[in-house]
Amino acid sequence: MGLSEQGRHHLHEEWSTGMFERYIGIDLGTVNVLVYMKGRGIVLHEPSVVAIARRDSKIVAIGQEAREMVGRNPESIEIAYPLKDGVIADYEVTEKMLAYFIRRVLGRFRMVRPVLMVSVPRGVTSVEARAVYDAALQAGAKEAFLIPEPLAAALGAGLPIETPTGNMVVDLGGGTTESAVISVGDIVTWSSVRVGGNRLDEAIIAYVRRKYNLTIGQQTAEAVKIEIGSALPLEEELSMEVKGRDQVTGLPRTITLTTSEVVEAIEEPLSIIVDSVRETLEKTPPELAADIIDRGMVLTGGTALLRQIDRLLVKKTGVPVYVADDPIACVAIGAGRALDNLEVIRRSLPQI
Repeated sequence: MGLSEQGRHHLHEEWSTGMFERYIGIDLGTVNVLVYMKGRGIVLHEPSVVAIARRDSKIVAIGQEAREMVGRNPESIEIAYPLKDGVIADYEVTEKMLAYFIRRVLGRFRMVRPVLMVSVPRGVTSVEARAVYDAALQAGAKEAFLIPEPLAAALGAGLPIETPTGNMVVDLGGGTTESAVISVGDIVTWSSVRVGGNRLDEAIIAYVRRKYNLTIGQQTAEAVKIEIGSALPLEEELSMEVKGRDQVTGLPRTITLTTSEVVEAIEEPLSIIVDSVRETLEKTPPELAADIIDRGMVLTGGTALLRQIDRLLVKKTGVPVYVADDPIACVAIGAGRALDNLEVIRRSLPQI
């Protein structure tokens, strides 16, 4: 049954007043893509993985479906990670992945072109920033803005960034770690290293290979990090059975790993992260440094969930450390909130 004249008029009014406008914040991460929609919160959390058929370059699967193929894919299917160290490594695949996720979250409002706020690392080059901006427009955005990850993380963590006080955030992502001191709505000092959760996984893989002559996959290493990993030794040691392929015989073998072994395995990448945080503190003006000693720093990003990482940073910096309530979602939530305060925050956004 068609719409009545009155109904059509009402619908036209809703369209023209922007009631159907979709404001979307996107955390375009190396490991995961999170999408926040105004009024609905986090509406999508999917791995940044794409499966592509080698024969005709057609996309076979995106997100979780593609991730389940990692390490199990036949020769005919290539697993692609379109983002590396927080920036676009494969433009075309990133654009298709982004378009797919946007279509999914818009659902029946697919004809509405959304306004996007997409996070980028603070250390991004103008060329890298342009690539994200273009990919967002090509994926169907009406308008696109970019926001530095630490700024989005601070907004998402609920820090009062618009006040003239020092707010420090450390965003521990999959590909990068960025620490920043924010005051009056903008980043004052910052440092960035292309070391994050992925490097911890690689360190676990290398350790197991070196100590046990056993080859394990990236998903297994990540499971080890989540299940028994810690930045410092624990009072109660955790352990886990780990399956892999023996490098000598080529046959499957199982070993037992403990937390203290994981602490040893990830010590080097964690020390790079700690040095980066210290560098930010060393560059901070004295008045803001005094605020940070009083207020502490807030950790966001998936690696913030690693056991004892807050205590490691307290030990190495002498500054109080808190983990945000929902560290994984902070950047996406902050990107969405930034759209609500666009006029205030616009001066802090990178120019394209």
